[in-house]
Amino acid sequence: MKKTIAIGLLGPVLDEGFSVKRWERWRPTVALCQHEDLLVHRFELLHQKKFWRLANQVIEDIKDISPETEVRSHGIEFRDPWNLEEVYSSLLDFARGYSFDTDKEEYLIHITTGTHVAQICLYLLTEAHYLPGRLIQTSPSGKRNATEPGNFTIIDLDLSKYDRIASRFQKEHKEAVSFLKSGIETRNAYFNRLIERIEKVGAVSKSPILLMGPTGSGKSQLARNIFQLKQSRRKIEGSFVEVNCATLRGELAMGTLFGHRKGAFTGALDDRPGLLKSADKGMLFLDEIGELGVDEQAMLLRALEEKRFLPVGADKEASSDFQLIAGTNHDLSRQVQEGKFREDLLARINVWTFTLPGLKDRREDIEPNIEYELEKFSRDNQIYIRFNKEARKRFLQFAIAPDTQWRGNFRDLNAAINRMATLASGGRINVKIVEEEIERLKLFWKSGDSRNDDDLLAELIGSKQAESLDLFDKIQLIEVLKVCRTAKNLPEAGRRLFAESRKKKKSFNDSDRLRKYLDKFGIQWKDVVV
Repeated sequence: MKKTIAIGLLGPVLDEGFSVKRWERWRPTVALCQHEDLLVHRFELLHQKKFWRLANQVIEDIKDISPETEVRSHGIEFRDPWNLEEVYSSLLDFARGYSFDTDKEEYLIHITTGTHVAQICLYLLTEAHYLPGRLIQTSPSGKRNATEPGNFTIIDLDLSKYDRIASRFQKEHKEAVSFLKSGIETRNAYFNRLIERIEKVGAVSKSPILLMGPTGSGKSQLARNIFQLKQSRRKIEGSFVEVNCATLRGELAMGTLFGHRKGAFTGALDDRPGLLKSADKGMLFLDEIGELGVDEQAMLLRALEEKRFLPVGADKEASSDFQLIAGTNHDLSRQVQEGKFREDLLARINVWTFTLPGLKDRREDIEPNIEYELEKFSRDNQIYIRFNKEARKRFLQFAIAPDTQWRGNFRDLNAAINRMATLASGGRINVKIVEEEIERLKLFWKSGDSRNDDDLLAELIGSKQAESLDLFDKIQLIEVLKVCRTAKNLPEAGRRLFAESRKKKKSFNDSDRLRKYLDKFGIQWKDVVV
């Protein structure tokens, strides 16, 4: 059985007393050792040296009422008992120098005596496990005399041991995760795990967050949701400021981000604080950060590291303390290799990186997202819109089919629902409307593909290599890439491309065959996926 060790501060006021009348008062340090149902084997009594006489008197009184209790005196020093830094440092020095033996002893940290600052410090040190024990709070009974030891309450800071608190935390966690998903009951396992991690990181960390994923995968909405979650938990004070870096061009880019002084350049008619300043104490979302100019990247890096930057045309620096969320649909590592993105900036924003999957990789989430978009349209337009049974079945069948591209991801889905809902008569989307929308989407994606074949090859293997290909190899490679871009993953693409030849083999590895084919052209799977 473990021995019980109490650690507490001498109370110069509550423990005070030298005459025989001291026994007529409740004294918390002495009373702690009077309880029949709590045997304190050892008391580590902390006190300032100037109170040594009172400490000795308390030690003698504890020996009288509890001979089983050994009392050890520890002198600690701080000039001002209300100075948090001084008191915490002194108590931390004691904790670091004390030899704890948690295998043989259990520790109770007495937080009834000392100033409120000292009590807070004991709490913080216990929570951080510098003092590896539980808190004990004592209080007098109604009679407030020494014959009545009063009451005590033991508090374990391991909240997981409290069922009601644990269930409350779990409920809040589930609500936060649901909020980050905009209330959509998503089914994709990877996406759900991703959001779970973002909830843990986004609600606590102040470090930059990098959201990667194809255009339309929901990076902007997720960034806003992270901000609102932090705001609801009072983790952030300022505003949410958003800008698409692809819209920042020329000399206006610097002024837009970092601000400018009147007359700094042509068109600068007034002072402008800039987006970084507007995001002070808040959150800055830089979407498509890969489009940011090299000069702006250098300024942003300094602003992230030093919280300071120089507005255009100013001779005095400005400051801003903001959290950055960056979004991109580019491979920033490749852009670093190509000299388009600063390596040191990537290292700075790559603290927490999350890759959002496109809609074609979350086909099981299409159905709940259809319902979400319908409800949103109905709410925004104050009209109740629904599919009839046949129409819903037909659109869902098309939406989740393996060859449905969803090139614009959730933007395409949102636009499709909005068009069909707008055309619905009597609040019902029928099969005719669905078929028209399906045909429209197919034509849109087909025209996009025909325009992008040559550009796609040039992007993946370089324009010189693309031009050097025989027509036969070029046509074959383009068709392979189209299958890859519509497949959910590498194994699925391999199965579709080698559907016939694989039947003639006893064993096969479609993924390896496809990977080797792409490798002949210097193409990796991650470069092909939209």
